[in-house]
Amino acid sequence: MTVARSSLVSLVTTPYYHVIGRCVRRAFLCGVDSLSGRSYEHRRSWIVERLALLSSVYAIEVCAYAVMSNHYHLVIKLNSEMIDTWSNDEILDRWCSLYAGNLLVQRYRAGESLSVGELSVVSQLVEMYRNRLADLSWFMRGLNHDIACRANAEDNCTGHFWEGRFKSQALLDEQALISCMAYVDLNPIRAGMADTPEQSDYTSIQQRIDELEKDTATKIINTELLSNVVPSLFGFSARLDDDQGLPFSLTDYLELVDWSGRAIHPQKRGAIADDVPPILLRLGIAPEHLLRYLSKQEHGFAQVIGKVTTIRSAANQLSASFLKGIAAANRLFPQLN
Repeated sequence: MTVARSSLVSLVTTPYYHVIGRCVRRAFLCGVDSLSGRSYEHRRSWIVERLALLSSVYAIEVCAYAVMSNHYHLVIKLNSEMIDTWSNDEILDRWCSLYAGNLLVQRYRAGESLSVGELSVVSQLVEMYRNRLADLSWFMRGLNHDIACRANAEDNCTGHFWEGRFKSQALLDEQALISCMAYVDLNPIRAGMADTPEQSDYTSIQQRIDELEKDTATKIINTELLSNVVPSLFGFSARLDDDQGLPFSLTDYLELVDWSGRAIHPQKRGAIADDVPPILLRLGIAPEHLLRYLSKQEHGFAQVIGKVTTIRSAANQLSASFLKGIAAANRLFPQLN
């Protein structure tokens, strides 16, 4: 049953969300169409570059992304604290960098003299834009509409390009967050498009590794991707009480993705190695079920992902009698004695 977006996205529940956009037509979003032989590979950079622009304008952080042949995955954070620090003029500057804005707003930004009533209307518009700049639906509209228009123009056609609006899952706790980020970053490996995280083009894990290696003055893996504009990724803090970064370390995350990628590689049997990353033990994540989740064998989550306790808490906050995922949460995030 379809659930209203307002019932799925709530900052009271969590600021973190997994978002999926899927192409509706047979023609690929990206990659090479096996039927026509035509390459759409260049469209992958469209999405990454658009993400870079939108994340620099909206109060929304990009935690992870992967651009695949006919769909993309995002993990984002809605940063409500950031939006409160922006002045009215900054709100207008940010909004008008993407959209023309109301005529009164254009006159105000041009320095024209406005009446008290007109200034009041501008103030109301500022608050409306402020809310939109922290809104997931407006962020996704800015991404999907732009890509659809460019793709339709290139294909010389009209009509829907995306399969509905977008799908979203609330990530209720750090266990759900790190599992879903790894799921997103490992998409090319699971699809057989890459052997290692650093070879996974148009993913946040490759970008993080490239940036890390640039910082340490070593090699650049994908110069073509690095020559394009990429989003500024939300960083790591390793402190659970620090809202300014992801609640685990970059080292832990890279180790987890590398271990998981080796285990779910299409040419591997998927056996669990002895060197299980310590972060799984600290967070109480079951390694065997994490691999099933990462390889799309673990089903059971729907609108939310998290531990049993956080799913039940989210249901109360959203005034829902039940949220699907309790059984899957018991397997993936078992209660520690």
